[in-house]
Amino acid sequence: MSVQGLAGRRASPAGAAAAGGFSPSRALRDLGRLVMRSGAPQLPLRLAASVVLVLVGKLAAVSAPVMLGEAINTLSVAGGVVTLGAGFLGLALAFAGLRMVAACAPYVRDAIFTVVAQATMARAAVEGFGHALSLSLDFHQSKQTGALGRIIERGARSTDFLMRSVVFNLGPTALELVLAMGVMVVRLDWRFALTAFVTVVIYALITFKITDWRLNHRRELNEADSRAAGLSVDALINFETVKTFGAESRAVASYERALASYVGAAVKANTSLSILNGAQAVILNLGLALMTVLAGLGVSQGQMQIGDITMAVLLLTGIYAPLNMLGFNYREIRQGFIDMEQLVALTERTPDIVEAPDAADLPPASPGGARLEFREVGFRHDARSQGLLNLSFVAEPGTTVALVGPSGAGKTTAVRLALRLIDPQAGAVLLDGVDLRRVRQAALRRAIALVPQDVALFNDTLRANIGFGRPEAGEAAVRAAADQAELGAFIDGLPEGLDTLVGERGLKLSGGERQRVGIARALLADPRLLILDEATSALDGRTEEAIQATLRRARAGRTTLVVAHRLSTIVDADLIVVLRRGRVVEMGAHEDLLAQGGEYAALWRRQTRQR
Repeated sequence: MSVQGLAGRRASPAGAAAAGGFSPSRALRDLGRLVMRSGAPQLPLRLAASVVLVLVGKLAAVSAPVMLGEAINTLSVAGGVVTLGAGFLGLALAFAGLRMVAACAPYVRDAIFTVVAQATMARAAVEGFGHALSLSLDFHQSKQTGALGRIIERGARSTDFLMRSVVFNLGPTALELVLAMGVMVVRLDWRFALTAFVTVVIYALITFKITDWRLNHRRELNEADSRAAGLSVDALINFETVKTFGAESRAVASYERALASYVGAAVKANTSLSILNGAQAVILNLGLALMTVLAGLGVSQGQMQIGDITMAVLLLTGIYAPLNMLGFNYREIRQGFIDMEQLVALTERTPDIVEAPDAADLPPASPGGARLEFREVGFRHDARSQGLLNLSFVAEPGTTVALVGPSGAGKTTAVRLALRLIDPQAGAVLLDGVDLRRVRQAALRRAIALVPQDVALFNDTLRANIGFGRPEAGEAAVRAAADQAELGAFIDGLPEGLDTLVGERGLKLSGGERQRVGIARALLADPRLLILDEATSALDGRTEEAIQATLRRARAGRTTLVVAHRLSTIVDADLIVVLRRGRVVEMGAHEDLLAQGGEYAALWRRQTRQR
């Protein structure tokens, strides 16, 4: 059976965005749907109240200059004495009250809407994080952890800013402009409305044009920031490797080069920002000067009153206030779209391992464990010229099957196929007679436990790391698993016992201790299929013998798949599968393979001579 093409889409994030047709309008639709599933308390009420407060604030902001202009028009001057006209006090109080409403409405709106904004931001982060965990092994092996974390973080933060800017700034600014132009046409002259409109249009066009030009600078800045973050996180995670190879200066030099790129991109971004701010200031002040001249001419020609000048200037400056923020908001909105684009590209990436619509739980486990079958399985990685080809074997319930062979023979690939971290491109892997592609992933994970060659631990306590495979397990079960893995004496010697923190990636523990924690974790999960990928490779001889005895006891009632380089650890296996270049070259029990005098026998002789 031939090896087929890789399943699933493996486009780059940028390509995923392009393929999905990313656009601001689509991003806003996605954002709206995200808000609706944010789970914020009293969501409809908070949204409605926020919109009402926006409208009330803008109506008050436009009405206040009219009130002040009318109040000034009631004044009269006789003999150098200013006389208050009828209604002045009421109009002045109305002006003050409307100004207060216009100033306070945004603060009340923020207080109401903050819950929605934070819930939406959290939902975006959770969904991005969850989707990242669902992606394929190849994706995570080719992606820098620090860069991936920054994409999720920046994309989640962008949702908050986009909501506040687009819904509560750009829209209300356009509404205020329309209302102000209407007041100018009715109360003043159409030329005032035209001046305001032309000023705003020119301002917006120049702002958009220069901001679009700056977009590449901001992209470069983002990419440089992600590279620098990725390098620093890589070096800090692999601190021990950096230290042992004396590579501190190389790590710092790489980080310094990344920061130099960041500095260059930041200089370009800030210089173009200064150009934008200068152009905006010139346009706004020219518009204000023209409006003031028109108002002065109107008064001198007897077409307007003194209060109308105040009204015109205040209306225009009232529009200018959000226009000053328009430049900032447009820049940040575009930046927000870039950040959201990366997050959308991540969430739209199709996982290679997907759950079939008809996926079901595994049948009940037999007393002897699971039946694992590889049926003419084929798989080849993109980066390799060879892979598994027509791999077939059966691990009957309660038996132990060992995979042996030189590096690159396909042993690790077979383990990943058994765990369904990858899917076969040809053939099928079956557990208790069911194709793994037809099994619910949650049920499969409960049925299998892995002890890898390099055990990954969380920066948490021993109790949390051992209990990770079965979080509901009690103290007694956790301790029993630790004792089975020969960890009891080690835990008793620690001042804090099971509450001892193991450090990031378990670096506070020795290699052997980390391996034993991994074994305890697998034993606590109590799986029907136990996979041991060089599970004792980091242990000393005495401890290895004790662990091997423990593992032999642990095999009772379950099927075991073992990957081994040291053949002495699998001499009691029921079936040994010898792989070479992805193919099965021999298969049988230890004594039978020795008698055949083939690949396995040659490997056994080399290892016994070395001992």
